[in-house]
Amino acid sequence: MMIEMNIEAPLKKKKENFSEWFDDVLQRAELVDIRYNVKGFVVYRPNIMFIIKRVYEILENLLIEKGHKPALFPIVIPVSNFRKESEHIKGFEREVFKINEAGGKELEEELILRPTSETAIYPMFALWIRSYKDLPMKIFQSVSVYRYETKATRPLLRGREFLWIEAHCAFTDEESARNQVKEDLEITKRAFHEFGLPFLMVEREPYDKFFGAVDSYAFDTLLPDGRVLQVATTHYLGQNFSNPNVFDIKFTDKDGIKKNVYQTCYGPGVSRIVAAMISVHGDEYGLVLPFNVAPFQIVIIPILKAGKEDAIMEKARIINQNLLKAGFRTILDESNERPGEKYYKWEMLGVPIRIEIGDEEVGKGFVTIFRRDLRSRKKIKDEDIIDNILNLKDLIHEELEKRAWDEFNSSITSINSKEELMRKSKKAKIVRASFCGRKECADEIKAETEGLEVRGRRIDIKETPSDKCFWCGKKATHIVYLAKAY
Repeated sequence: MMIEMNIEAPLKKKKENFSEWFDDVLQRAELVDIRYNVKGFVVYRPNIMFIIKRVYEILENLLIEKGHKPALFPIVIPVSNFRKESEHIKGFEREVFKINEAGGKELEEELILRPTSETAIYPMFALWIRSYKDLPMKIFQSVSVYRYETKATRPLLRGREFLWIEAHCAFTDEESARNQVKEDLEITKRAFHEFGLPFLMVEREPYDKFFGAVDSYAFDTLLPDGRVLQVATTHYLGQNFSNPNVFDIKFTDKDGIKKNVYQTCYGPGVSRIVAAMISVHGDEYGLVLPFNVAPFQIVIIPILKAGKEDAIMEKARIINQNLLKAGFRTILDESNERPGEKYYKWEMLGVPIRIEIGDEEVGKGFVTIFRRDLRSRKKIKDEDIIDNILNLKDLIHEELEKRAWDEFNSSITSINSKEELMRKSKKAKIVRASFCGRKECADEIKAETEGLEVRGRRIDIKETPSDKCFWCGKKATHIVYLAKAY
């Protein structure tokens, strides 16, 4: 696979104007094209699709490792299916795209494009599940979903079509279903380690649950503008979709008694995960990709000298073949561009390691290795190249992950009162505070701070609140984290 792009000046620093930086890197790295003439829909270009494929691969492999099986359900859902779960329809009805006509004729029943697939999948579960021997049922699909987003749309961050994986599971009992939620959380933690992304893992407040869920859990990461981005969720659905009044998903247990299943659903947002990696790791030179996610992990740049071209190219090709045999995703740039243009291009695309080979490298038996994360160079003997890169791939990942977590943790501010929050609300990124749990307080906070939202309580650590809610002064029940969100 060859990647082409135009040469332009470096980007601005992302903390100075994140919105401009983000749009600029999407354009210059030729990741998405926003000129498709339907608002809220973008074209994913080859450069980003290679990254997206790697993200899908990592997540899908983790799901398959835990016993999930891939499936694919239709993109269209009959409105009658969609209306069966009352909370679900109330939550999504204003966001759906509807199809009323096909083949020049009005449809007998209105269809919607899937905003999520509970109402497409669970009628099939009701047909497939008969006995306890059919359980647990654990499936996933990797698809696009469609929601008529009414807020301002942003490529990858908030659109009307976005890429994700959704996993749907059914069990004989509540304990097994809740254990699945724990497994979903562990899968996400493992994946985010692969992506080098920090996260806030929270249980959403009861009034902020997924439509139709009993309990909802989410992963938020922090972008350079101080807003959080929800990048994955998992939900314990209980029997809300399986009960006789909805899809009536029954199984016969070992004693011959018919029972309704317990269910979960899980959705890592692939578009948003990629947006987060671009935003968290990138710099004024473009993308900075984790080694295991990068479409190309190593680029080899021959620096040709008159009369020495053959020797330089021969060494470059031998090293390229050796690295490919060792299992690295490597590309040899044999284009006619000047070395500086090549450096710019591959730095913009975030390739973690660049190997430079010129006349001196050939004559003295070494290569020059450039690390994209630190923008540093060092000379490595030819015989040590593979061992050095095996070491570097871990060092690069550790550097990116540490840098991201340090920035994330330093952005959390603890406060004890409404007055303290109001003083700090304009500069605060993630706020930690004791809270009463009342929706009325959450609504007031959002209105009076121009968008600061209660994101939920952490579930990865135990935290003890103070006696009083920081906002209203009533008894505090737990500690919550607040942030402005996309």
